[in-house]
Amino acid sequence: MNEQLKHILPDERIDEFLSIGKEKSIMSSDCFIKAGETPSKIAFVGKGLFRYVYTNDKGYEFTKAIMAENNFISSYSAMVLRRPSYFSIEALENSQLLVINWSDFNQLQDKDIFWVKFLMKFIEKGYIIKEKRERDLLLLDAETRYKNFLTEFPGMDQRIKQGIIASYLGIQPETLSRIRKKIIF
Repeated sequence: MNEQLKHILPDERIDEFLSIGKEKSIMSSDCFIKAGETPSKIAFVGKGLFRYVYTNDKGYEFTKAIMAENNFISSYSAMVLRRPSYFSIEALENSQLLVINWSDFNQLQDKDIFWVKFLMKFIEKGYIIKEKRERDLLLLDAETRYKNFLTEFPGMDQRIKQGIIASYLGIQPETLSRIRKKIIF
């Protein structure tokens, strides 16, 4: 996990961060957080791939986000508000995480402003991604959204099932199939 953390932390902070976390393996299709649970943890994805997924009362799934290596995963607002999460965080591949209890991370922030700034960077990154995603869903056609997906997530079309990509793009799998045929040929 040390090597992965070098992407996001100065060397002198890695041991401090590792001291409050526990490495955990999670299998494909398992959930880090399930809808309805009140989360109390965040995780750094050292290896693997996750999706944030809403499931409605009819069992239809809506993929809110895709998170790969070197990112944090959490149902942040549910954790901060101490409420049940509206979505699940599902592993799309066998994955390696560094799981951190939120209360332990808060203690780090209380001791050193570095950790407050560190958290702020990730909150800002998440907000920017969320704002762009909303704009794309509202203003762009399906083909453009798929092309943007291929650009923003290079190689992910080989790692993620097409049905999940369609869900992320807000389209039906059949529509994605037509778009792919059009683009490839």
